[in-house]
Amino acid sequence: MLHNFLSNNRDELAARCRVKVGSRPGRSATEAQLQNGIPLFLDQLIRTLRVEQTSQRHESELISGPAGGGVALSEVSVSAAQHGKDLLGLGLTVDQVVHDYGDLCQSITDLAVERDAPFAVDEFRTLNRCLDNAISDAVTEFSYQRDGLHATRNADASNQRMGFFAHELRNLLGTASLAFSAAKAGNLSLTGATGSILERSLTSLEKLIKDSIEDVRTSGHHEVTLGSFSLAGFIREIYDAAALSAEVYDCSFRALPVDSDLAVKGTRDLLMAAVANLLQNAFKFTAPGTEVLLTAYAQGDRILIDVKDHCGGLAPEVAETMFLPFSQAGTNRTGIGLGLTIAKQTVAANEGTLTVHDLADVGCVFTINLPRHSIPT
Repeated sequence: MLHNFLSNNRDELAARCRVKVGSRPGRSATEAQLQNGIPLFLDQLIRTLRVEQTSQRHESELISGPAGGGVALSEVSVSAAQHGKDLLGLGLTVDQVVHDYGDLCQSITDLAVERDAPFAVDEFRTLNRCLDNAISDAVTEFSYQRDGLHATRNADASNQRMGFFAHELRNLLGTASLAFSAAKAGNLSLTGATGSILERSLTSLEKLIKDSIEDVRTSGHHEVTLGSFSLAGFIREIYDAAALSAEVYDCSFRALPVDSDLAVKGTRDLLMAAVANLLQNAFKFTAPGTEVLLTAYAQGDRILIDVKDHCGGLAPEVAETMFLPFSQAGTNRTGIGLGLTIAKQTVAANEGTLTVHDLADVGCVFTINLPRHSIPT
């Protein structure tokens, strides 16, 4: 009888399955699977076959489920579902789930031929039923867990994109509001420097919204265009807008002169937003009455942009998490914790890096490191 054959050769069959599993690329059996995967299914198969040799053969469905599948809770359905979930956790594909049970079927067939073991048609029918139900339940749970994982990741990515969009909108709107308030309070003409800041902020707002709409239309597959631009003009424009924010935070703001021959290649608006985020962060955490310093200079074939503040230095391990989304280490929680994340990702998209250097008990220096380029002609 098949159940006696399987019982007597259980260890041999499990070993053969283990060899087959190990021979597949990227696949190996964990200790938990050695106990709860195919070996457990093999035990359930043996018990199913034994029960079917009794007068209570219908009770075998409690172990391995009915023919044709359907909604029915059985031991096989529970363990196969767990097996499918475990394989997803290992980063495997759905076809590898099916292969695991196929390995057992092949091992049984091969060993039966080697030992010249005759089996009844009904016994093979039961074997196929158990395999069919196990594969179905394992694949169903694998797919369910995978789809849930994808949905969660997509939701997280969508929330992060919305957070980035809202953060940039708030920054640009804040600068525009400060410029408007300054012009109104001083009865200034909008044709002057303050008016230019207001105009640039509104133009950037329009571009941000337009780009976001385009991103939705093209499902995020549009290419970013990098252009070469003057570093001196770039820093000067940033300084004009950031100086208004410095006044709000009761700190001084200074930018050192920049060599007019230096140039950067990248997405100008995005890099400007990245530096603006670093400055907003510096204004927010620097001690009242202290200075925030902006410098931009060349070092070999690289362009470095430093933002130095007087925040008192970084707490232990803060530097390791401060660039993560929604991370807020200080007591000032007025933002949403995305400024540094946006800055780092923007700089990386422009072939650069963003790092932070702690000045113990003084402050910190954020450094954007970008490729150096020639002035555009």
